[in-house]
Formats: sequence, C-alpha cells, structure tokens
Amino acid sequence: MRIRPANPEDADWLDDCFAVGMGWPKPAGHFQRVLEQQAAGRLLLLLALDGDAYLGHCKLVWSPGYPGFHERGIPEIQDLNVIRSRRRQGVASRLLDAAEARIVKQSRLAGIGFGLYADYGAAQRLYILRGYVPDGHGLHYANEPLPPGAKCTVDDNLALYLVKQLR
Repeated sequence: MRIRPANPEDADWLDDCFAVGMGWPKPAGHFQRVLEQQAAGRLLLLLALDGDAYLGHCKLVWSPGYPGFHERGIPEIQDLNVIRSRRRQGVASRLLDAAEARIVKQSRLAGIGFGLYADYGAAQRLYILRGYVPDGHGLHYANEPLPPGAKCTVDDNLALYLVKQLR
C-alpha cells in the first residue's frame, strides 16, 4: 500500500473508483472540483493505493470552514473514506498518518470532525483511539454552533469536532 497526492488527471478515475468501491457515487464532478481546489492550494487530496488500485482517500483542508479551526489556523482532515472491501486493514490509519505528517510541518494541531449517527461509528472510534479529543465547542450543524435546546436534523451536517496535538 502507498499513499500519494492525487493528480489532476485522476478526477474521472476517482469518480468511478469511489462509486464502485463505496457502493454510492459522489455528486457528478466532485473530484474534479476537489482537484481544482488542490491546484489553488486550498487543500491536498491524499490517495491510498494498492498498486494502481484505489483503496481510499482523505482531504487536508488548510483553512477549513469550521470556525473553531479556521480562527486558530488548524488544518482539518476531511472526507476520510476507505472502500468497503479494504476496511479494518489499516488503510484509514495510513491515510491519517500521512495527513498528520504533512500537517505537523505547518501546525502543532490537527483537526477532524465526525457525524453523530451510526454510519460514523468506525470513524468515531478510530479518531478517539488515535488521540483526538473534542475541541470543547460542542455540536455544530453546517459549521454553526448549536445552542442548548436546539433541534436539528441528524445528517452529515451535524458534527462534533476534535483536535490532536502533533509531535
């Protein structure tokens, strides 16, 4: 297994690999837009590969939309995905290792968030076991803090954000 940054010519291939490996597609042109953001220096898309076979990916967003990270200059690891057939084989950990190694060159803290329903259970456990702790700003919906008593939809926009001190 190797980890490498995505290249502009990977966009269509990534759309296809993701749809097959995950069993659901990203919106049309998703990876093209991500790679345009990478070309502009806003993020880095890391790929996990076995030979030439796609295993997963994650994004490193240098100036994330979540205010708790943006205001403190904390890069955020986002969109960590591993194809179903290769889960629980260390792919996500290798992607996180590579992301953290790049972040530590610019920041002593790495940020990450996760959704709060069962589909995120594996990610929730992995991040906690890797030393990520809640950032202390509570639940957010679409990057906005939820006040006490608020009601919201439990979907991908409901998140808890965590930080990790890097060495």
